[in-house]
Amino acid sequence: MTAGSSRSIGDRPAQVVFALLVLACFAAFFLTQRLKHTPTAVQAFKLTPRFTPSASGAIAQERISFKLAKADAVTVTIIDEQGNLVATLVRHHRLSRYKQFSLRWNGHRGIARSFVLIAGPHGHTALLAGNDGSLAPPGEYRVRVSLQEQARSVLSPRSFTLVAR
Repeated sequence: MTAGSSRSIGDRPAQVVFALLVLACFAAFFLTQRLKHTPTAVQAFKLTPRFTPSASGAIAQERISFKLAKADAVTVTIIDEQGNLVATLVRHHRLSRYKQFSLRWNGHRGIARSFVLIAGPHGHTALLAGNDGSLAPPGEYRVRVSLQEQARSVLSPRSFTLVAR
């Protein structure tokens, strides 16, 4: 090396590391952009924020609705704050893509043994799951949608509150 040269032997590895970091940043940016534009598996989750499971309550059933980005067979369950299974509303129910699916939960534990189709305003229908176990305790709950063909589960982004009678 000459006396006027400012480069040292240690500069080359630093340049390589810097170049790799720049490439990794570009790759992460493009991957993030792609993920932002990929539709989520379960979309348009709608929940009633609070409900009281009784005939005299203002809202006697939890209203749940969502749609899928891809057709699939779903199992819809209610879980408590600790992640424990409280109720199963439907199992292996086939849904089309991009069609809003509406359910109602009566606040009772267990697996739904019967279903009633409820006509709502504007011709929209909802499936009322007939869970007949004991009433779930007051608290915060979430909806879990398990997608059978995609082998994954999605939790509702928000919880809802079951209020005591």
